[in-house]
Amino acid sequence: MFRKKPIALALSTVLVLTLSLVGCGGKPAATGGDKEVKPIIVKFAHVVTPDTPKGQAALKFKELAEQKTNGKVIVEVYPSSQLYGDKEELEAAQSGNVQIIAPSVTKLVGLNPKFQYTDLPFLFPNNEAVYKFFASDQMKGLMNSLDKYNLQGLAVWPNGFKQFTNNKRPLVSPEDFKGLKFRTQAGKVLEAQFKSLGAGSATIAFGETYAALQQGTVDGQENTFNNIDTQKYQETQKYLTVTNHGRLDYMIIVNKSFWSGLEPDIRKALDDSMAEATKYAVEQAELLDKKSMDNLKNSGKMQFTELTPAQLGVFQETMKPVYAQFESVLSKELIDAAIKAGQK
Repeated sequence: MFRKKPIALALSTVLVLTLSLVGCGGKPAATGGDKEVKPIIVKFAHVVTPDTPKGQAALKFKELAEQKTNGKVIVEVYPSSQLYGDKEELEAAQSGNVQIIAPSVTKLVGLNPKFQYTDLPFLFPNNEAVYKFFASDQMKGLMNSLDKYNLQGLAVWPNGFKQFTNNKRPLVSPEDFKGLKFRTQAGKVLEAQFKSLGAGSATIAFGETYAALQQGTVDGQENTFNNIDTQKYQETQKYLTVTNHGRLDYMIIVNKSFWSGLEPDIRKALDDSMAEATKYAVEQAELLDKKSMDNLKNSGKMQFTELTPAQLGVFQETMKPVYAQFESVLSKELIDAAIKAGQK
């Protein structure tokens, strides 16, 4: 009887020691001064679906960032306005509720009106001119112009050229636009563009556009092939005119306080990840743009109108006054840099 007590005491001691070595989640607690390091959570919010160029590039950034930091950073991607819509995402990034957003360049006009360059009709003749402008000093200046909002531009991801759609009639000449109303993003250049065509416009959030088209709040909209396809606008729009008249591209923006507060090695890994994801974004934009154009053509739900050079020239001439109207806002230097990027 008396010999059993030491044994019980010994077992109790072993149990206490074992428990003391176990941390949260059943893992051994750190010893020798080591501390369990929690991963840095980076929330990346955007408004389009995962199967778009932006959606795919965001997932690529997540993959690269987690790989290059050996899991020290976890990127949580929230597509399709799951966290914030058009109107809220900029404020969320400023306050640090999300760390990365990818708004279309046009949505930044309230922060710097020069971002309206992307809406000037027929400013860029092809993708190569757009990419050259992305690398220009003028674009770098725009990316660095958001300091007072606690924001920093990191990269620009392309989507593609915009096309017109509507549910009333084929759009072959500027006269065909008269009396129609189009959904637009916010921006005075876009208002002036449609006014030059004799059409009305209404600013409607991207996530609300399908319903607006379906309910007849607006007759048409302008967007890339991929956005038209992935948002299923062909279900509400009978006619598409290929014009390549404007651009829809995205600026990748981070909360500046968060980004500058990262350890140098972590920030370098994330910068490198962003550079690789940007190359991937370019590839995806061109690939998915072509794929979506084919999807829309083959759907049998839309009538495609492809303009002749002469017909396109009429549109370019009709919209030319928009340049003079906004030169003082955008600056001649910026417009000239964009035009120069398109020259051989």
